[in-house]
Amino acid sequence: MISKIESREEKTKDLTFAKQINVSNLGLNDLYINKENNLNPKYTLDNFIVGSFNEVAYAAALAVMKEPGVKYNPLFIYGGTGLGKTHLIQSVGNYFKNHTIRKNVFYITSETFASDYINSVINKKANLFKEKYRKYDVLIIDDIQFVSGKIKIQEELFHLFNSYYETGKQIIFSSDKPPKFISNLEERLRSRFEGGMIVDISKPDYESRLSIIKNKIKNNNYSITDEVVEYVASIIQDSIRELEGAINTIHCQTQAKNRNLTIQEIKLLLKNSIKPQKSVSINDVMKVVSDFYSIEEKILYEKTRRKEVVKPRQIIMYLLREDFDTSYPYIGQKLGGRDHTTVIHAYEKIKRDIINDKILVQELE
Repeated sequence: MISKIESREEKTKDLTFAKQINVSNLGLNDLYINKENNLNPKYTLDNFIVGSFNEVAYAAALAVMKEPGVKYNPLFIYGGTGLGKTHLIQSVGNYFKNHTIRKNVFYITSETFASDYINSVINKKANLFKEKYRKYDVLIIDDIQFVSGKIKIQEELFHLFNSYYETGKQIIFSSDKPPKFISNLEERLRSRFEGGMIVDISKPDYESRLSIIKNKIKNNNYSITDEVVEYVASIIQDSIRELEGAINTIHCQTQAKNRNLTIQEIKLLLKNSIKPQKSVSINDVMKVVSDFYSIEEKILYEKTRRKEVVKPRQIIMYLLREDFDTSYPYIGQKLGGRDHTTVIHAYEKIKRDIINDKILVQELE
């Protein structure tokens, strides 16, 4: 559709797109990874935007940097995809590597860790595997939820964890959920995870999204109008990664056309990135569910554990998370100030029950 309304001059500019793009602004330097420790030097605390959505995780990271292996060991950070977990944990790694005597840092994903272990067993080099992973001062394992169901990997990780803990070395994990809700996880390993500091990163609020976009623009010398910045911050709400991707897309098109884009052009450009916003409020969901189960709406906010109240409340939590992607802390706050782990438990329970409970499925429909 855009191509139909472009002028001939703009089409010509698109054909010479590669010549017009300032390659240094595309972030290609960010692709460099240090092969010795797998750390990406672009991840630092200097370019990590702190807001209400991640301030506790940030404070915990600072505490680890100040006293590694002491207070928060392990540090366990969880949250949804694209919210900055990897940025934060790698920032800690880069800090140790560049500014402390604990320079022997290693970052790895749990999937690569598992692959390394399997290969070491196949090649009868398990001892070399143990030596390799025990030699670091700081070990950072990303996406630890993927060890779920892998018994041998969990056993090796348990012993590795003990080695780090007993020698005062720091270990850091990230996950998409807290340890309590990682399925098929050995209880002794879950207990180790829960023995340190567990913090979450939620979705950024509007002001934080603005700060993230403006920081991206400043660091890359992009030229994007405030109107566009505010528009992007208002429509992309779930992921920092999506925010930055949208800004990169807009920048490339701006350079190709050699002019600022209109809001209408940006709407077309980002149409596949924008989730339709549902205009249903939490109060609407509360009313529909309370009416369906014939209970007073105000009771849902109370601390009662009566069976006829617990189920509707859990369904509300499930619907708000599943259909409206509302954050766990926000749901808990709105439903009588409940802890976010209570919301996670409710969501996971209804999700499991749906598999075998046909009546529940009909009720949800």
